[in-house]
Amino acid sequence: MNRLSLFLAFTLLLASCATEETQPGIYTLSNASGMEVAITPYGGRIVSILVPDREGNPQDVVLGFDRVEDYYPENNQTDFGAIIGRYANRIAQGRFTLDGTTYQLPQNNFGHCLHGGPEGWQYKLFEVEESSKTHLKLSLESQDGDSGFPGAVKASVTFTLTEDNAIDIAYEATADAPTIINLTNHSYFNLSGNPAAHSITEDILWVNASHFTPVDSTFMTTGEIRPVAGTPFDFTTPKRIGEELDTPCTQLQNGKGYDHNWCLDSAGDLSQLAAELYCPESGIDLKLYTSEPGLQIYTGNFLDGSVTGKKGITYGHRSAICLETQHYPDSPNKPDWPSVVLRPGQTYTSRCTFAFSVK
Repeated sequence: MNRLSLFLAFTLLLASCATEETQPGIYTLSNASGMEVAITPYGGRIVSILVPDREGNPQDVVLGFDRVEDYYPENNQTDFGAIIGRYANRIAQGRFTLDGTTYQLPQNNFGHCLHGGPEGWQYKLFEVEESSKTHLKLSLESQDGDSGFPGAVKASVTFTLTEDNAIDIAYEATADAPTIINLTNHSYFNLSGNPAAHSITEDILWVNASHFTPVDSTFMTTGEIRPVAGTPFDFTTPKRIGEELDTPCTQLQNGKGYDHNWCLDSAGDLSQLAAELYCPESGIDLKLYTSEPGLQIYTGNFLDGSVTGKKGITYGHRSAICLETQHYPDSPNKPDWPSVVLRPGQTYTSRCTFAFSVK
């Protein structure tokens, strides 16, 4: 869809659903506990998350922009808050083989396909299926051959805000032919609410993972699954994110910091805590639960002050952290890893819960 067609479709969508919006292109969920989540159908993006800090003051804990049009790729080519699809993370050389047929995808990151390519779902307009004060369901139809992926896919993502300050994100998808799928949310968190002054290196992280997947100098997984014990990747005991970030380590050099997949010991059990992030400055705590086997942790290594976001704030180095629930990167080319294949008659499902509280 070209930009004009997208604009016209977006205008029609807004006109048909205007009574459900808090401002043009933005749907806001809220609860009695003082939490608000703003979402735009463009890219299925979380625009803001307002959470009370330890003093009861609301803090916006995610990066983003003030206007929906600022998310358009010609203005800012970012993944802030977006639903990533059809395949989150990287596929080696943008190539995979399924049922004997090899498919070539865009190569938009060191020769690899990253986040579905330059026209991934983060730049698609989702339809609003359901909308209420605490619930928003978006849907998208991805045609056969979309960015080189086989099969037509019908997908939905449902955001639910609970009364105890949790955002539950539920994904579903079906396909009319064998394909691959791996969806995630790409929110950039800064739990202080002040990304202009607070580095996430001061925050405390715990990850329920005893192994991770190393990467080469092009950020591609090597196929190895390595223990975290004795490495800077060991967050099985809570520690400051920046505690070992400057340690001489090939993996930290390859990732320009943390930009790796952790193999979760929670193993898809939504009742088990997968990770926890705590900001001592604000007192805001984030607990993560997921049905996915992996978690990509990215420490804003490429944020360099060149992007100006909400309230005119420039987003500097390590001013945010991403916690992306997922299947492992390049799984289509790693047959021993959990499968990402979706076949006709099957339904892809994935769940992720971001639960906020204060300490």
